[in-house]
Amino acid sequence: MADARIQIGVIGRPHGVRGLVHVHSLAADPSSLASYGMLTDDHGAQWTLSWRGDGVAELRDARGGSLADRTAAQALVNRKLYVSRDKLPEPDADEFYHSDLIGLDARENGETLGHVAIVHDYGAGASLELDSGLVIPFTRTCVPEIDFAGRHLTISRPVEVIGEADQEPKRAKAHGGLT
Repeated sequence: MADARIQIGVIGRPHGVRGLVHVHSLAADPSSLASYGMLTDDHGAQWTLSWRGDGVAELRDARGGSLADRTAAQALVNRKLYVSRDKLPEPDADEFYHSDLIGLDARENGETLGHVAIVHDYGAGASLELDSGLVIPFTRTCVPEIDFAGRHLTISRPVEVIGEADQEPKRAKAHGGLT
């Protein structure tokens, strides 16, 4: 929605001396990167990718040329790979491409808290980081509504449980019990 391209991978370290590289795929199925055809990197270069196994790939430029050697492969480390949005399937209901969420206005009770700057997903559940520094778990409870047409989402921050200020914190004993 927001961008015509979506990041699909990152070129990693060289593999061997013949110009092969490790590629970190951001797709659910890493082998799908080869099926998208021409990928574009963040410097504007175009590549096709052929998997060699275990995350190792051969890159070919727009003219069909392979990387000459390890030095050429090393020069591409950390380049982001993008695919044209129209080559990707539409997400299912309650699924979103991260790029669709970036830039949305985050509102709570009608007040703007910031804009979505980054979507973090380390495997234990996604979270949205706003440009104001606020990080919100990306759950239906904390983000009950997303309005792509209106370019905003509704935030409902979780209530924090706070103990009495004068209460002494509990401390664990050496054997694991509480005092």
